[in-house]
Amino acid sequence: MTHITQDDLVRYLYNETSDQKSELIKEALATDINLKNQFDEMVLSKKSLERTDLSPRQESIDKILAYASQEKHLHSH
Repeated sequence: MTHITQDDLVRYLYNETSDQKSELIKEALATDINLKNQFDEMVLSKKSLERTDLSPRQESIDKILAYASQEKHLHSH
């Protein structure tokens, strides 16, 4: 049996494995409950990340724009 790493599982999760490697991983997931549990956790984490709003707060945007404006004025004189 081929050793499946956590890195292999991540690549499989994001459909970045070859067809041959994908088949090996599928077989390993079907026979190794610990590996299956680890993969299921990754799937849940991925779904959670996809639902996360990663937009900055308006306050942060305003501070960046104010700083950039201040720097522009300092370097233009």
